[in-house]
Amino acid sequence: MTAPATFSVALPNETATAQLMADLALLVGPGDVITLTGDLGAGKTAAARSLIRYLAGDEELEVPSPTFTLVQGYELPPFPVMHADLYRIEDESELEEIGLSPLPDATLVLIEWPERAPSAMPGDRIDIALTHRPALGPNARAAEITGYGKSAAVVARLQALRDFLDRSGYIDAGRKRMAGDASTRSYARLLRDDGVVILMNFPQRPDGAALYNGKSYSAAVHLAENVTPFVAIDEGLRAQGISAPKIHHFDLDQGFLISEDFGSEGVIEGDPPRPIVERYEAATDVLALLHGKTLPEKLPLNGQAYDIPVFDIEALLIEIGLMPEWYLPDRNAPLSDEKRAEFFAMWRELLKKPLAAPKTWIIRDYHSPNLIWLADRTGIERVGVIDFQDTVLGPKSYDVVSLLQDARIDVPENIELTLLSRYIKARRADDASFDPAGFAELYAIMSAQRNTRLLGTFARLNRRDGKPHYLRHQPRIWTYLQRSLSHPALTHLRDWYFANVPPPRSGT
Repeated sequence: MTAPATFSVALPNETATAQLMADLALLVGPGDVITLTGDLGAGKTAAARSLIRYLAGDEELEVPSPTFTLVQGYELPPFPVMHADLYRIEDESELEEIGLSPLPDATLVLIEWPERAPSAMPGDRIDIALTHRPALGPNARAAEITGYGKSAAVVARLQALRDFLDRSGYIDAGRKRMAGDASTRSYARLLRDDGVVILMNFPQRPDGAALYNGKSYSAAVHLAENVTPFVAIDEGLRAQGISAPKIHHFDLDQGFLISEDFGSEGVIEGDPPRPIVERYEAATDVLALLHGKTLPEKLPLNGQAYDIPVFDIEALLIEIGLMPEWYLPDRNAPLSDEKRAEFFAMWRELLKKPLAAPKTWIIRDYHSPNLIWLADRTGIERVGVIDFQDTVLGPKSYDVVSLLQDARIDVPENIELTLLSRYIKARRADDASFDPAGFAELYAIMSAQRNTRLLGTFARLNRRDGKPHYLRHQPRIWTYLQRSLSHPALTHLRDWYFANVPPPRSGT
């Protein structure tokens, strides 16, 4: 049985309480339970209110005490939250009537006065015991935070985060929630009088069980499982003149870092969003410049070397394997063993050319959500790159596909082709031996690979991770896939897909 983890925090005022709850909000999620104990007036509701407002991104959100309603529900941007007060509960059987027995799934639950129904409290929970500390001031409190069961690890990480913020000089900074992504990372803006920086929480964690020759999916396809690659690649990109955020503080062991804030001005506009062509041109120029260089395969990091992984055949095949594993069952079109063998044999042959091509750094998710426009800079430095921890060594066509067939927004085919021509022209100006036709073939192959993988990835995010909003991207991915399959080099693959892979459901 996991031993509880406990630490105490002095809270001289409500601002300190709000900072503590914001830090905790960075580490919890749906399914977690936080209990709040303490005498009347100890600050339980104020603490819960701070956490709810932080998750809502609204410091003025009305968060009444649930003393009389017993339960208040909130549909917040990251996940639903339920705030309960058990002070008026006479018997634990009443919990079923108010929706707390059983506890709701996929919801963060905050419970005041849990001692009114002790046997109904889950074994995995975080308890925050609040007490008055009048000697420190009229609004001062002390919080003893204890993690029970699986939540002990969360409380230990909360203490490590607070220690990191203290060492870095940001323990008293304001906190503002930032939207996350499809990963296990979470982010916050830290606000001080001297400016704003970004806090990244990057826990050491594999993506999935060890199902791929004894490796997790993330290890098998060389996705970063900790913060180390982010720091190494960040410094590597900056050394090449690319605008990656400057890192001010980091803790490689715990997985925390504080970096420059590029702001939020993107490379897209409108509703529905579409590319801002000038900014996509600059982003294309970044790739052309980077791909014209001979880049190191090892990067210095804390006096040691970080080896950039190679995007090998097995990693590429495991990625595209997500399509038959997750997408085709959703479309009621599972493959027979014979068809699966055909699928992987075709791909193993098709990938020989891109794998034999000269290698570069593949940033991997080089597309609109991860590109920030820095209008006060010039040239390629106007393109801020913020997601690169999964960088591998592989074919130069991959990131060009990531950008020009943006998974999150529609890139019209005429804009895609114009930007592809821009990239090819820049590469030919730098290298007279550059082969446009050969590159176009590699572009089509890696487009088919990436979009095949994305059909499976978005199906998995829906079914495994409970993120159905990713399904809306599948029709776009299908459109991109059809574009790439029209290349003559992919005729055999196109025929196979036409016979075995149904399109996404309309309206997803």
